[in-house]
Amino acid sequence: MIKIGIIVGSTRPGRKGEAIAKWVYEIAKKRDDAKFEIVDIATFNLPLLDEPMPPMFEEYTKPHTLKWSKKINEFDGFIFVVPEYNHSISGALKNAIDFLYQEWNNKAAGIVGYGAAGGASAAESLRMILAELQIADVRNQVRISLHTDFINFETFKPAPHQENSVKGMLNQVVTWSNALKTVRN
Repeated sequence: MIKIGIIVGSTRPGRKGEAIAKWVYEIAKKRDDAKFEIVDIATFNLPLLDEPMPPMFEEYTKPHTLKWSKKINEFDGFIFVVPEYNHSISGALKNAIDFLYQEWNNKAAGIVGYGAAGGASAAESLRMILAELQIADVRNQVRISLHTDFINFETFKPAPHQENSVKGMLNQVVTWSNALKTVRN
């Protein structure tokens, strides 16, 4: 059975991504065609990229990189829960992605963006990065608005239609993850 990592793409205090990732996980775990796991980049304590060799060579020298590599290698696909910071993704997520290369290759990804405009610009920025890493991002994405999916910008309370958005995205990620597993094998 394929395994999908739900990546919390922020390390910021007071971040909204953790609550969103848990909500996505609760929807996802009802499926019987994949296993899902939340991966919080904050728990890996990755410094600014500090490996001497480019990641495509997989010559890691730091324990934190080895731990991160092992975790990402476990997955056949990903759901990126990504905040929009200044029309792009968080620096913490970009840094975490940049630590690795081959661990990402030929896998599928879905995007759950959040921000004032539903994280649309962050999602588009992330798509360019994913393309370089040979990650097939699916078309369906989830756009969580700080205005309509939160009470007073604090308490996460997604609009009823959002669950269907997640289900549509998950359908595509699971299908593509299964297909790309044959490419990696």
